[in-house]
This record gives sequence, structure tokens and C-alpha cells, in this order.
Amino acid sequence: MTLENMSVTIKEVEHIAKLAKLRFTEEEKTKLQGEMNVVLAYIDKLNEIPGLDKIKPLENINDTENVFREDIAEDCLTREEALKNAPEKTDNFFKVPKVLEK
Repeated sequence: MTLENMSVTIKEVEHIAKLAKLRFTEEEKTKLQGEMNVVLAYIDKLNEIPGLDKIKPLENINDTENVFREDIAEDCLTREEALKNAPEKTDNFFKVPKVLEK
């Protein structure tokens, strides 16, 4: 797939900004449009590399493997111990301030 002749329009910048809930001045929109088009041109240039489609995507830069430990059930805190130092609690639950408006 090539991105040849593909460019981002101001309308698309405005749509992306709306999705990201961001506001930009007209000058910032124009600057972002230019920067996005530079990125697309760079990707298009990378796509010109022969044999690139045969290279597998990199999953991890380190040659490490997962190290699993034995899953052993251990004693845990009782409800009373967990709530003992809570600044506020309601019955058997931690009470926390409301953080969402909607």
C-alpha cells in the first residue's frame, strides 16, 4: 500500500482535533496539517524499501521471555484490616470523592 498523493486537509485536522477534544487556532491547524503531511511522506518513503513487506513486525526489542511464578494462594487482609486506616468508609466499602461529572 502506498500513500502516494495522500495528504491531510484542514477539514481532516479539524475532525481529528474534535475526536481528541482539542482546540487549535487557524495557524496551529495549518502547522499540524503540514506536520502530518511530512509524516505521511516519510511513511511513503519507507514503503519504497524493497522487501519491506517480508519483514515481520517487531514485538519486543528485548530477547526476554515471560517469567512465571507459581500461583500460590496466601492469606490476605480481612475486610476490617483493609478498612482500618481508611480516611472515610461506608459500611464495608472505601468512600472516595466523586471524580466524574457525567
